[in-house]
This record gives sequence, structure tokens and C-alpha cells, in this order.
Amino acid sequence: MTAGRAFPIVALLLLAGCGKGGDAAVLHGYVDADYVLAGAESGGRLTGLSVKRGDPVTAGALLFTLDDRDEQAALAEARAQLEQGKASLADLQTGKRPEEIRVLDAQLADAEASLTVAQKTYDRNRDLSTRAVVAIATLDQSKADLDSAAARVRAAQENRAVANLAARPDQIAAAEQQVEALAAAVRSAETKLARRTQSASAGGRIEEVFYQVGEVVPAGQAVVSLLPDGARKILFFVPEATRSTVRPGQRVGIACDSCAAGLAATVASIATEAEFTPPVIYSKESRAKLVYRVEARPEGEAARLDPGQPVDVRLGAE
Repeated sequence: MTAGRAFPIVALLLLAGCGKGGDAAVLHGYVDADYVLAGAESGGRLTGLSVKRGDPVTAGALLFTLDDRDEQAALAEARAQLEQGKASLADLQTGKRPEEIRVLDAQLADAEASLTVAQKTYDRNRDLSTRAVVAIATLDQSKADLDSAAARVRAAQENRAVANLAARPDQIAAAEQQVEALAAAVRSAETKLARRTQSASAGGRIEEVFYQVGEVVPAGQAVVSLLPDGARKILFFVPEATRSTVRPGQRVGIACDSCAAGLAATVASIATEAEFTPPVIYSKESRAKLVYRVEARPEGEAARLDPGQPVDVRLGAE
């Protein structure tokens, strides 16, 4: 998030035509900046602070870390559940385990052996019945035993064939969806863990450090304030009578105590609503007190000026 640091306007000396040489309007302003406040999305104890006030940083540089033991544990649990879900899906897709298949093979072999015995018994009884050696009832019983053995063989063969098949499509689809949900949970846990470490979003300078290692940082609170490169701006106010002479894109001269000559800035925006200091009513008599806030982006060496530094702005500079 960004925040502008406001400085009190002690005096706005709106001098039109009173600059050096009397050929350009000179206004008083100051340097401001848009700061980046790097904070914690969720609360926690500060376990590491890699910067201090005034340190230069590059984009991506580590700023601070928060206690992440809970997030580490949550991530480990989510990954374990994902692996379990993947194993269950693989089991459904590949059919029965080798140990189970060996049991089915043994059952099929037993059924085939019983069928062989039943076939021989039936053949022997049939030959004997033609010579009236065995009763018809005995032949019928051996035929029933043969049919039963054949049925058991067919059942064992079907079970063995099914063992090589995957689970039903609806079961596999449900397992796949479960794996996707568990993978999403892992990504969420990884994101929460990553948020316990904060890096610089842009290169710049550390302006303030608000917490020290060991302190508890509330959720949403800034730990450090970063002044990004290029975030400085010149703020000044123009009177109502001069407002029409200022436009976005216009270059203005910048001067300050002990500063190099020739500093400049480019007008970025002009407020659409006027301000009064102190409040007055609109009238011809008070119109001279009506001012507009102007923001300008400093150029070159002017971009190195420190926020809060007072400056003189010359509108006639080109």
C-alpha cells in the first residue's frame, strides 16, 4: 500500500512577478513522496529483520520474516494428504495388488482342478451306466457336479479378468477431483507460508522501521516504510490568478538552499478543487486567497532531494 507523507504548510508565499529579475512567478513548496508500507497480511511475531532505517534496497530484497511454524506444519499436512490421495487414485486406476491377484490365480487353479476331477467322474459313470453297472441317479449326480465345477471355473476366470481392470469411471473421476482439491490445499498452504516473508516491491531506501525482532506485529500493520526510487514529487500551490498559466507537462524550475543550480520538475497534476488557508468565502475580495495544489515530478538531480525539504518553484522556467 502507498501513503503520502503530509507536511504542514507553514506559509504559502504566493509571489507573482516577485522572483529574481521580476520575470517569472516564484512559489514556495516542498518535497513529498509516495511511500510503500510493507506489512504483514496476518499477525505474528517478527523473527527476522534484514534492513534498518536509511538502508538502500533493491527490488526483491528480503525485508523481514514472521514466525512461520504453524504455516510449515499446515503445509506438511497438506502435502501428506495429497500424496495419500494420489496413492488412492493410482490404486483405482491399476486394479488389484499383486498379492490379491495371486490369490485369485490360486482360486482359478483350484476350480480348474475340481472341474477336471468332475469331468473324469462323469465320463466314468456314463460308461458304466451304458453297461448298467451304475444307477441313472449316480450319473445324474456326477453330471450336476460337473456343471457346478464348470460354473466355479467360469466365476474364477471372471474374477481374475476383473482384477486387471481399473475401478469404475465414476469412482476414478471422484478420486481425481479429490486429488485436485488436495493439490489446491497445498498451493494455499504454500501461499500462506510465503506471505510470512516480505520482500521489497521496488528498489529504494528504507525510510522507517516500526517493529523490532521479537515484537508481535498485528495483521495489516506496516513493519517498514520504503521510499521507492522515482517516488518523490514537488508539491506547491498556485493562486487563482495564476492557475490558468500552469498545465500538466509544463517544466518548472526548482531551487533550494545549498542545491545545485538548474534543477527542474515537470507538472504532473493540478487539483480541480481550490483550497483556502484559512477558510474564506468565494468573493472578489477573497479570490486572491484561493489556491490550487500542484504536483510535479522532479527531473535529474532534483529527484535526489529529500522529502520535507523546502523548495522554491519558478513557473517561468523552460
